[in-house]
Amino acid sequence: MNAAPLIARDELRLMRRNRVAVIACVLLVLLTLVAVASSWSHQRGIEDLRARHQHEAEQAFDMQPDRHPHRMVHYGTFIFRPLSALAAFDPGVDAFTGNSMFLEGHRQNTANFGDVNQSSLLVRFGQLTPAFVLQTVAPLLLIFLGYGAVARETERGTLRVLMMQGATRGAIVRGKLRALGTVALLVMLPAILGLVALAGTSGAASLPMAVIVLGYAAWLLLWVTAIVLVSTLVGRSRDALLALVAIWAVSVVLLPRVAPDIASAAVPLQNRLQTEVAIARDLRRLGDAHNPDDPHFAAFKRSVLRLYGVTRVEDLPVNYKGLLAVEGEKVTSALFERYSGESYAAQGSQNAIVGMVGAISPAIALRSLSMAAAGTDFAAHRSFLEQAEAYRYDLVQRLNRLQADGVTYANDTASDADADRRKRIAAGNWEKMPDFTYRAPDGATLAARALPGLVVIAGWLMLAGALLAFATCRLGERR
Repeated sequence: MNAAPLIARDELRLMRRNRVAVIACVLLVLLTLVAVASSWSHQRGIEDLRARHQHEAEQAFDMQPDRHPHRMVHYGTFIFRPLSALAAFDPGVDAFTGNSMFLEGHRQNTANFGDVNQSSLLVRFGQLTPAFVLQTVAPLLLIFLGYGAVARETERGTLRVLMMQGATRGAIVRGKLRALGTVALLVMLPAILGLVALAGTSGAASLPMAVIVLGYAAWLLLWVTAIVLVSTLVGRSRDALLALVAIWAVSVVLLPRVAPDIASAAVPLQNRLQTEVAIARDLRRLGDAHNPDDPHFAAFKRSVLRLYGVTRVEDLPVNYKGLLAVEGEKVTSALFERYSGESYAAQGSQNAIVGMVGAISPAIALRSLSMAAAGTDFAAHRSFLEQAEAYRYDLVQRLNRLQADGVTYANDTASDADADRRKRIAAGNWEKMPDFTYRAPDGATLAARALPGLVVIAGWLMLAGALLAFATCRLGERR
């Protein structure tokens, strides 16, 4: 007769008799449900707010009166990043990176209005989301429920009694695993049901959802295996509890907080002020469009005159000032792109260092998996920034070309009383400018980004399983 189901049943019966354990499980389930509800409400509020502000920004731009096109370049517009379909489950870096940008000519602004900058500092310690509950709270509950699973039998001397009654070492350990695994499944179930509900209301792809479910299932199974392993190796329940709490504190709390600081120290980033100073210095070296003797723009002027076969800018069929604005934006945008590339490379190096620390702490790998599958990681934020910059450049160049084609050079350089009116073009041109549309990555891309984290967790799970198999063979040998 297989003793593992009987041992699992007896372990679960013992847990049900423990009033503290039952209350803790109920509270965790309630906490998960509250996290799902609050995350869903928060997401809906943010979505409505961003959609309303985006509509107002587009309407304000389109309703501008007759203006000179270059004034519209400096008037600019706001864009807002829509939330990912699974952001309510794991908001990732969105709370820290900001969600809106002001786009204008000659400048590349950063994202602003992150939740952390507008909320209490407690937000930095973790938001109440389903992901946070499963990553941090659920393992601690499993520790307090299962730390004495095997150590208790050894401590009380009932382990040898079980073995004398025909229960093998493997059956005892499998029974303990099954009981604690059942609790882990019950703990995980509300969050997964909440994930499905959140995805159903936002139209999330099924592939990233499947990766998230697999990742968190492997995460909790890893903790179940580790708890039974430590309980098997340690002879006393108290020692097992202390060891497991120490492991949880280091791997779940300490390392995920220390790893970014290590990465920042190893690969420092320039702050915004340093970057702007460096860009201003390089812009002076590149050339000044307002200086007729500037080498770069003097050469540009000669090339334009040669292209149109004229000797003076006044004889050009287009407005030379508009062409000059097009060339100036091209030069400055190339410089912005170079500095952005350097910043992205540095941040990528930092993330690589954090990923290496993730080999020591599977909690980091899980967070990477969760954010990647939810579309709220650094790669998703970088995609938003790159799309925003591409839109900004296209919008500014469209306006510059309007200046070149819609305003004559004579009117653009005139200074008489009526010159300002003649420089303006019809307001209907602003409505023809395309609106910003964020292209979110598809489900296959999100799942592919999450696979490295899943591999790390699976590797840890196999290692824990192998160590538990070895510890099971030696179970009961010590006195």
